[in-house]
This record gives sequence, C-alpha cells and structure tokens, in this order.
Amino acid sequence: MFGVIEGTGFSVLDPRFHRVIPGSARVERLWTGARWSEGPAWFRAHNTLVWSDIPNDRMLRFDAMSGQTSVFRQPARNANGNTVDPKGRLVTCEHGGRRVTRTEHDGSITVLADHWQGKRLNSPNDLVVKSDGSIWFTDPDYGILSDYEGNKSESEIGCCNVYRIDAQTGALTIVADDFVKPNGLAFSPDERILYIADTGASHDPEHGPRHIRACEVTKDGTALSRSEVFATCTAGLFDGFRLDIAGRIWTSAADGVHIYDPDGSLIGKIAIPEIVANVCWGGPKLNRLFICGTTSLYAVMTNTNGASWQ
Repeated sequence: MFGVIEGTGFSVLDPRFHRVIPGSARVERLWTGARWSEGPAWFRAHNTLVWSDIPNDRMLRFDAMSGQTSVFRQPARNANGNTVDPKGRLVTCEHGGRRVTRTEHDGSITVLADHWQGKRLNSPNDLVVKSDGSIWFTDPDYGILSDYEGNKSESEIGCCNVYRIDAQTGALTIVADDFVKPNGLAFSPDERILYIADTGASHDPEHGPRHIRACEVTKDGTALSRSEVFATCTAGLFDGFRLDIAGRIWTSAADGVHIYDPDGSLIGKIAIPEIVANVCWGGPKLNRLFICGTTSLYAVMTNTNGASWQ
C-alpha cells in the first residue's frame, strides 16, 4: 500500500515543532521492497532520489515526477551512504568495495579512497561534502563483520576513524580517532560544527555510545578540535541525519525521525512503522524530507528547507 499509511504521525514535544511541520502534512510511503534502505541522495537536476539497498547489493532510483522506482545500479558493491558533490556527481561509500567512489557524469567510477597508510579501509559508511569540495566520511566495521552488508573480513586498520579527503590533492587524513563506531555525519549550516553519530551501542548495548557529538571545525576548515555530546538517542540508535537551514537536526531512530533544535532540545518526532536508517532533503525547494525505513522509502513535506550541499 502506498500513499498516507497507518502507524505514522507527529509527536509535538516542544511548541517550536509547530513551525516546521504544516498542519496538513502526512507521511507517505513511496515504495517498499528493500532489505535495508540507506544513504538517500537527491539530484535536483533531474528530480530523482538515489538510495542504497545494502544486503540486496543494489542502488535504487525514485523519480519524483512519475512516482516510479527502478534499479539504478546492481551490483553496487554493497553501497551504503551517498551524497552529491557541488558539481552534481554521486559520491558513495561502498561496504563491499571498502572504498569511497565518485560516479562521473559519463557513468565511469573514480576511486577516491580505499587505503590508509597501505591498509584497506574497514567499510566506509556515510559521508558529506563540505562547500570547499572536501569529502568527510566515517569508517566503522559494519560491512566486514559479516557477509550480510559486505564481505566478512578482519580489520586491517584495527580501529574505526573519521576521515577527510582533500578536494585539491586527494590526500586522506584522519580527523577523529576517538569514536567506537562512527556513523552518520553532517555539517552545521555555517560549517563550524561537524555532527557525528556514534553507534557503538549496536554491539555493546549496556556501555556503548548511542549519541551524536558536536565537533568544532578548526578555523582553516581542515580538521576537528573540541567536541561534546549533543544528544543521546531515546529510541534505539541514531544513524544517518541531515540539518535544515536553521540548524535543526533531523535524525533517524528506531521509532522514526527525531528533530532537535540547535540548542539540543528534542522538539518533535515523526513516527515511522519501521526502523529508520537515514534521511535527506529533496524536492525543488528542498522542503521535502525523504526517509529510508528498513524496507521502504517514505516522504513528508515540511515548513523548512534543507542545507543545500547536503
């Protein structure tokens, strides 16, 4: 069943939430049939959304004009996170390939990062492109823990880091090495803060982190400095998330999408009847939130707009 569905709705936890959701808004299910949906990325030029179905080793494409969904790429090296760079090219984290790639306008694929100091990356998970063209990505080990989301293997690096790819030189540097399992990430609208989720509780439910940290970006824009916990998840784990132009965080959780004000207040929730892995902004005005549930793609119209480069 598609269209507005049961089991969805809005929870207002703070009056500020009324500003971002129209009174007539409803959650729509646009498509279903995946095993684990992840990594949505919006292409404004042709009004389409591309996202990953990791265990099925494919990427899917939703056409917002026709409402039709088709296979974009298969096999896809167990692609996970996706984003679009300033030149309109698809940039992808591949679990199976253990690399970050860019799909050029002619369809060819360029490998941007696959090793750190001669050792293979674990399984790049999610990524964001800064306005200067640099690419920041997380590298937990989810894709090598089993054959379900990639290829089972031992970590060559022995830890899970956050990296930066320089836009001019292609040089790879570690920007954070103190996360258990770094996951989703996104910049604040002014790019002074990089928010990073840590989902270490996935394999250590009692002691592992289940929060988003706010990390200060250095003045030269190439590294991170001081960080602090921004929010702790109250339902499962945070995974992927995006920010709107006012700096609010719209993040995935076990019961749907949680919306945080920049001051850290949880102001509202969008209920989804399955675990949400990631979200992204789309539509001509970037005011439509696309939501990757476990098996399905959902969307809801909002009263705000997404940060354009995310």
